[in-house]
Amino acid sequence: MIEYLLLAPVLISILCFFTKTRKQVESVSLAGSVVTLLLGLLLVVEVYKYEIIVTWQNALFADSFSAFIVLIVSIVGFVASLYSIGYMGHEYDHGVIEVKKLRLYYSLFHIFMFTMLLVGVTNNLGLWIAIEMTTLVSALLMILYSRKSSVEAAWKYMIICTVGITFALFGTILTYYAAVDILGETGDALNWTSLIAVADQFDPTIMKLAFIFILIGYGTKAGLAPMHTWLPDAYSESPTPVGALLSGTLVNCAMYGIIRFYSIASKSTGADFTGNLMIIFGLLSLGIAVPFIIIQEDYKRLLAYSSVEHMGIIALGIGFGGVFGIFGAILHMFNHAMTKSLMFFGAGNILLKHDTKEIFNVTGVVKTMPVTGAMFVVGTLALTGSPPFSIFISEFTILAAGFSQGHIVATVLFLLFIIMIFAGFFNNVSKMAFGMPKPGIEKGEVSRWTLFAMGILMVFVIVLGVYIPEPFYVMIMRVVEIVR
Repeated sequence: MIEYLLLAPVLISILCFFTKTRKQVESVSLAGSVVTLLLGLLLVVEVYKYEIIVTWQNALFADSFSAFIVLIVSIVGFVASLYSIGYMGHEYDHGVIEVKKLRLYYSLFHIFMFTMLLVGVTNNLGLWIAIEMTTLVSALLMILYSRKSSVEAAWKYMIICTVGITFALFGTILTYYAAVDILGETGDALNWTSLIAVADQFDPTIMKLAFIFILIGYGTKAGLAPMHTWLPDAYSESPTPVGALLSGTLVNCAMYGIIRFYSIASKSTGADFTGNLMIIFGLLSLGIAVPFIIIQEDYKRLLAYSSVEHMGIIALGIGFGGVFGIFGAILHMFNHAMTKSLMFFGAGNILLKHDTKEIFNVTGVVKTMPVTGAMFVVGTLALTGSPPFSIFISEFTILAAGFSQGHIVATVLFLLFIIMIFAGFFNNVSKMAFGMPKPGIEKGEVSRWTLFAMGILMVFVIVLGVYIPEPFYVMIMRVVEIVR
């Protein structure tokens, strides 16, 4: 099952590259996304039944945490593929891109999916290689339009993330060094399934240093402050479906790497050391996001700083610890992926209609694009933690964990930050959504495909705010046990 899941996007990528027409490449891409989604769901079912699957000489595995990441990547990848038909089709119709670039886009899109799925099912410290692969492929997607600004953003992204991933490599090597004393110089000293069983015997000093390197390294890719500086440029310059994948799945893959190492390091260093570091970086991310959200003039950059905020919230949940803290953090990963992708799709529709990313140049979206405008406003309320939407549940759970675990000062700061972010974010979006439209903007939606993709995500945003299905709850609780 794992091999099929990884093979599917690679084959689809090759087929997309060799198609000849727009209709062919869109059909192949959509069919491939459906296959990837179905294989991802089947893997989730298998893990739900057997709890862990190991294959390919222990190099690949899937436990509940792996399945959880695969679920996020599969769902967001599928809806992004749907959205791409409308969004990239509009770009093609208006002469922005030609068939050659359309083929290249879909081919890279599915390779990007492959790299993120590989992150979830890699059973060893080679996770570093998979995360570095995501950097290389996503950078190529960023420069699709070949604009000077997008090339600059891609170079900035590559340089910053490569420096960060180098720190992660140091942390990986130190972890292996600590494991060799216990497991010997064998391949088992690289596998999660082996490391977690003996992590309490590792040298605490080495593991403290290793976790610091890992947190800085993968934290760069996750967008934790102050290593977040690539996000605004990358999100703003990428094609909108790519921005949704960057914000909804890629940052979660990096956070997944941090949490995996957190589980190992905590057993040798104690939860206080790793937890306090997570709290510090979480609060720093929230605090830095506040002023940039309040004064923001570019709505795609607004979503970028929102990602910095939400990665900080996840880090806080892990740092607070306990069942509630970790449960809230894991649930928040899923909720943020669905909600932020919804917001990116709405922003993409607005960009196609108004041809600007400047907030002050967009007004009356609710009147000119009634469906997109309504979902964009609802998505804003959801993203800022308003009830009765999904993110409210995960944020409230993390707040409760902070108070129950005795982190009063950090929790109060968390609460103050999210209140300020709510005010700043909604103030910016209200300027775009309401008021009189700019002259010359015709009423009407961009594409039914884009609305369909947004509608699917809206279901997750609303339903998970009032009800968590039993199988999903069981999966998250199993992830909580893995992390703890």
